[in-house]
Amino acid sequence: MTLSRAQMTVAVGLAVLAGFGIWRALFSNWPITNHPPRGTNIVALGDSLTEGVGAPAGQGYVDVLSRLAGQPILNRGVGGDTTGDALQRLERDVLQADPRIVIVLLGGNDLLQQRPASEILDNLEKIIAAIHSRGAMVVLVGVQSPLFGGGLGRQLKALARRTGCVYVPNVLKGILGNRRLMADQIHPNAGGYQLIAERVFEALRPYL
Repeated sequence: MTLSRAQMTVAVGLAVLAGFGIWRALFSNWPITNHPPRGTNIVALGDSLTEGVGAPAGQGYVDVLSRLAGQPILNRGVGGDTTGDALQRLERDVLQADPRIVIVLLGGNDLLQQRPASEILDNLEKIIAAIHSRGAMVVLVGVQSPLFGGGLGRQLKALARRTGCVYVPNVLKGILGNRRLMADQIHPNAGGYQLIAERVFEALRPYL
């Protein structure tokens, strides 16, 4: 059977929509706030994992992610930061940098300090809301491990869905506790950060 030009156009359109549906299922099951985003820079906000503690210079996850993405990423990681600490410096370190996409990897220090889950989630929601108010997208990266009290996987996913963030679940899976990928009990080595960068990049890539 030969299809007419009109039928071919409809078929191609349906194929594109199907492909888009598959893509949505892989990377997000909900609408993403501020897509496409305003702003100029990609910014990584976080603690020592973002700073790159445990890896040689240039081999932290932000450095590797920048190379994978083919563009600079501003590193705003500060070792020891809790979600509350990051919230306090958000204006200076992130919002004043004209962000387009902000990668938020926080919560490990809160969990180590046994801060209440409600406090962690409230601080993260405030951070997300402030970033969204500038027209930027947020990539929320989940930290989940017995070392961190089990993490907040379900709550973080629910937060990402409710606020329209791209979500990266359990970014340390298979890294924490693996001696080949760790510099110490908490911080990955260069190999561990490579895996983190690849996981974040898979979620980030459709929005670059």
